[in-house]
Amino acid sequence: MKIFTSDQIKEIDRYTIEREPVKSIDLMERAAKKIYDWIISRYGISKRIMIFCGPGNNGGDGLALGRMLTESGYKAGIYYVHFTDRVSTDWETNRNRLNHVRSSSFESIDSKEQFPLLTAEDLIVDAIFGSGLTRSPEGLAAEIIGLINESVAETISIDIPSGLFGEDNTGNNMDAVIRAKVTLCFQFPRLSFMFAENYSYTGDVSVLPIGLHPSAIRDTETDYHYLEAEDVRSLIRMRQKFDHKGKFGHGLLIAGSKGKAGAAVLGAKAALRTGVGLLTCYSAGACCDVLQVAVPEAMVRYDDDEAMISSLEGLSDFSAIGAGPGIGQQQETRDALFNLLKKSKSPMVLDADALNILSLNKDWFPMLQPGTILTPHPREFERLAGTSENSYKRLETQKEFSRKNICNVIVKGANTSITTLDGKVYFNSTGNPGMATAGSGDVLTGIILSLLSQGYSPPDAAIAGVYLHGLAGDVAAEDRGYESLTASDIIEHIGAAYAKLR
Repeated sequence: MKIFTSDQIKEIDRYTIEREPVKSIDLMERAAKKIYDWIISRYGISKRIMIFCGPGNNGGDGLALGRMLTESGYKAGIYYVHFTDRVSTDWETNRNRLNHVRSSSFESIDSKEQFPLLTAEDLIVDAIFGSGLTRSPEGLAAEIIGLINESVAETISIDIPSGLFGEDNTGNNMDAVIRAKVTLCFQFPRLSFMFAENYSYTGDVSVLPIGLHPSAIRDTETDYHYLEAEDVRSLIRMRQKFDHKGKFGHGLLIAGSKGKAGAAVLGAKAALRTGVGLLTCYSAGACCDVLQVAVPEAMVRYDDDEAMISSLEGLSDFSAIGAGPGIGQQQETRDALFNLLKKSKSPMVLDADALNILSLNKDWFPMLQPGTILTPHPREFERLAGTSENSYKRLETQKEFSRKNICNVIVKGANTSITTLDGKVYFNSTGNPGMATAGSGDVLTGIILSLLSQGYSPPDAAIAGVYLHGLAGDVAAEDRGYESLTASDIIEHIGAAYAKLR
């Protein structure tokens, strides 16, 4: 699914109106009907629904919704937040239509003292501002938003929480943004919905298709994408009858040190579950017996040093290399990683301690093979690329980092972001809070190493790997719940994730 800017969405709306063709008021009716259907499927007719409308087309959606609910017997209170006399043409049309509905309730709020009394049993629908907003709400609008947020009633926002900008909220007055429990957005998620700090405003997001013109969607270019099953399904290769293990690559996993053999075990098991043909693990001497018992399918090579990885010589001719989980940051390990980066030409995924060592030696960046995949969590990325004011600014930094260093960067978290060296951004739609657990990142490294070893291009390995990792976590959570989920559970459900994806 493409993610467009607010200006692009406005153009897609215009194209739909001209080319479908459909009148703008009918497109508004179509959008309002989607909200209406969503509400009546979840709330009974006894529910009191309080709709707060602004003067633009978002408010017009609210007026149309209020009319539909009233005509169906719902108790819908419609309140116009009257901070301007300038209203959109379609708003005016829906206001006139509402006048012809018996028992309809419309009130103008001219001051905060006119704000209605709300209870915990009420449902608020926020239709004050849409995604075209470019400056923070002020005056009466900001006061009403504050009162809605202070109320005990549940809030649903139409298209976007009022006051939130569609992309960059740097400098926005976040005290003047609706805090919704659910946001019902039309056709596409907004870029700002992808960022962690905005979740307290958007709540859970549902995307409602309203039939915008497919040609406009197809032909409008964007760097931003939201991964869905069909996107990844097309990347996954099917095995043929006469395939053999040699066809699926030989991966090298460099992981583990004394006391951290588990990182190597998790990465190795994940790589094997994801389908690598052969796997060799290279680890500290103390990890050898652990690996051979825990992962009998893998071959094991071990360092002369019992406690750490001190040398990575003679490790050529592998289909792909994964390095970093649990290796530590001792000087000997740093030197070994330096030599690996300098000499190896294999596709590579770097995680954990490999990234921390890299962040201490930024002059090594030019040694990264083009297409190398880095998998930092946000703090690790800050060490690599510097701190950012917010998630939007961090994403801009991530894009520039990928471009400048000719690499693919995966910043892990909810809606994990993947930036490729050609400037594209992919947000993941799978995964859950239960995956915030020790070893989850090691599993991702193993999955990506496996896909690289099987010959997937680095961008495809990053995209498919992140999606499969999250999907396996989702399937596991259905069995175990969030609190009980472990990294091993994710590994055990990789097969089910493949099956569900297909």
